[in-house]
Amino acid sequence: MILLRDVKLPPDTDFSDLTALAARVSGLPAGRIRACRLVKRSVDARKKPDVMWVCTLAVETVDPAADGKAITYKKKEFADAPAPPAWPAGVWRESLPPVVVGGGPAGLFAALALARAGARPVLIERGLPVEARTRAVDRFWREGIFSPAGNVQFGEGGAGTFSDGKLNTGIKDPFCRLVLETFVRCGAPESILYDARPHVGTDRLATVVAAMRAAIQKSGGQVLFEHQLVDLQLDNGRLAGLVVQTPAGRREIPCRRAVLALGHSARDTLRMLYDRGLAMAQKPFAMGVRIEHPQSMINRSQYGDRWGAPPLPAAEYKLSVHLPDGRGVYTFCMCPGGRVVAASSQAGGVCTNGMSYHARAGQNANSGLLVGVNPADFGGDHPLAGVMLQERVEQAAFAAAGANYFAPVQLAGDFLRDQPSSAFGDVAPTYQPGVTFCRTEDYLPAFITRSLRAALPLLGQKLKGFDRPDAILCGPEARSSSPVRLLRDDRGRANVPGLYPCGEGAGYAGGITSAAVDGLRTAQKMLAND
Repeated sequence: MILLRDVKLPPDTDFSDLTALAARVSGLPAGRIRACRLVKRSVDARKKPDVMWVCTLAVETVDPAADGKAITYKKKEFADAPAPPAWPAGVWRESLPPVVVGGGPAGLFAALALARAGARPVLIERGLPVEARTRAVDRFWREGIFSPAGNVQFGEGGAGTFSDGKLNTGIKDPFCRLVLETFVRCGAPESILYDARPHVGTDRLATVVAAMRAAIQKSGGQVLFEHQLVDLQLDNGRLAGLVVQTPAGRREIPCRRAVLALGHSARDTLRMLYDRGLAMAQKPFAMGVRIEHPQSMINRSQYGDRWGAPPLPAAEYKLSVHLPDGRGVYTFCMCPGGRVVAASSQAGGVCTNGMSYHARAGQNANSGLLVGVNPADFGGDHPLAGVMLQERVEQAAFAAAGANYFAPVQLAGDFLRDQPSSAFGDVAPTYQPGVTFCRTEDYLPAFITRSLRAALPLLGQKLKGFDRPDAILCGPEARSSSPVRLLRDDRGRANVPGLYPCGEGAGYAGGITSAAVDGLRTAQKMLAND
């Protein structure tokens, strides 16, 4: 095939007929082009108003040698078609199948890899299947009726199911491509294979997750819902089985090896594992609020007035500032055209997250506005001290906002002036089931509010309007990542033989793609039968 690199195209380019597009760019007659596909696509808005798409096209022609010479586009090169990514290989030699604990990205991909290798894994998930989980979450958002088994954190697909479904990652691993291609086969849009910042969208993730479950079952695995890990069975210090709580009572699942893909919110499970001697350590994380702006303002700030609306996608941003006292403040998990959602997983606590549908067509943009939190801030040396800090903040937010799962909110201008808010401006809150005006200091530690107050004007200098007075601060955003790491060796093994911690909850990933890759790598190590 012939790669055409660094192809610059206007924002209103029609990508529906790639053959015609390749003919126009390459100078070849359309009849000489057998196929064309996008390899990469991104928006370059550095020289507003001259915003453009920058693409790489893979072109297959009738006669590559002759046609390659005839192409007039200068940035061209010949390349072999990429080999399809391979799944982890190995032979499962044990009589008992492995158990995978947790149905988020790490657990789903670990289970699918093990199933494809013939290991007949048993995937246990403490929450509900995605169909029932979606209904429970919708009810919570509408009516404030909390479900321990079906919420934004617990249930099939993990926390990422009710997010924007962002798949961009900073890791460089061959399994990244396997993750994306698997998602596409399970119903995700093909654009995730070539967009520089790929996303699926919450509305499509449920279908993808259900299809992955079906793939695990088709390959010989089991998937069991409302099966919560509550204890370990050990034989001379080695794993002999898992004790799980189900709606019908406790049951034991014999196994010699288990993947711990818990997610970052299984706090009760972490406490049990600590009591059973699993080695773990404190890990830095970040905490703050969700900040909401009009998406139209973000579009104008990023693209300029000319392209502040379609045909370009809803604009994104990623901001950071390093304060004189050494604190870092940054935006996280930005959701264009999205909403702030109730993400509680424990009764009596308020936690927020961000979400977008695939179209990203909502009126508001939101992102986490977070302050770095170090172990020295945790208030103790216990490995789970960071978890305890999260719980204190979420419980304080619950009490401050009225103990009904409403979220505490304050306008950015009032926050900067250190005064309470009483009425919204042009930005309307999107959080459900509702919000209550509170001071941000009512629930966040002083070092966080002090850092946010110092950072907001500086971030406003980087993105016009970011510190606008009627921007909404809705909090807390307390679960950007796990505040604890479950220690493992270079073969993926915990200090309790038979246990393999992995994913974001174990402290080894930072998003859907990296968690999925860690699940694949963990399955690969288990299949090595070390």
